[in-house]
Amino acid sequence: MNKFILSTALLALTAGGALAQDVVRMGTEGAYPPYNFIDDNGEVAGFERDLGDEICARAELTCEWVTNDWDSIIPNLVSGNYDTIIAGMSITDERDEVIDFTQDYYPPTASIYLAMDEGVDLTGGVVAAQANTIQAGYVAETGATLLEFATGEETIAAVKNGEADAVFADMDFLLPFTEDGELMAVGEEVPLGGGIGMGLRESDSELKDKFDAAITSMKEDGSLNALLDEYFGEGTGTY
Repeated sequence: MNKFILSTALLALTAGGALAQDVVRMGTEGAYPPYNFIDDNGEVAGFERDLGDEICARAELTCEWVTNDWDSIIPNLVSGNYDTIIAGMSITDERDEVIDFTQDYYPPTASIYLAMDEGVDLTGGVVAAQANTIQAGYVAETGATLLEFATGEETIAAVKNGEADAVFADMDFLLPFTEDGELMAVGEEVPLGGGIGMGLRESDSELKDKFDAAITSMKEDGSLNALLDEYFGEGTGTY
């Protein structure tokens, strides 16, 4: 998920190195399918669950999953509540001033608008977006009135109940909401972000190296491409 937090004002607090612990805690949102969501058994599931488990296996790390609301996901990483973010987070210069990133595990992708009317005004109307995302930042610069919500589901509801004229988010997140015919894709696709990576504290360089090595091995043997194609459609994997 391509998300943008204006985080330059955050203090770059440092916590103890993750590898000093017996368990590496994988922080995710659990509310952004198909990247991550909570299944019927109350467990984290989705593309990033499968990816993260494989990365941990290849890195020979014992990992556990922790969920956190999106709007505080970076501060709680920095303060030590978990050891990495694996939550559809786009790599951006602004975030990189506060945390570090692995290499990308999902190539740069497009964002789209959904609306109930193809004639909606995308630059002069009201557009919903999840707060603290790169999509929200983009909408704020288009001239549209930005209406921010804490979760992606709330942005969809805002369009359906008439609070917003359109919603703007990752294409992979939004397209399933067109299947019932109530919402439709409008306007042009907008490429945003520099790919999706795992976020880590700046102090955890050893853990970053282990994750990078695991991601590299998945790219080299084709397993990352296969996982991308499984969750996002044939041809998504381009590594």
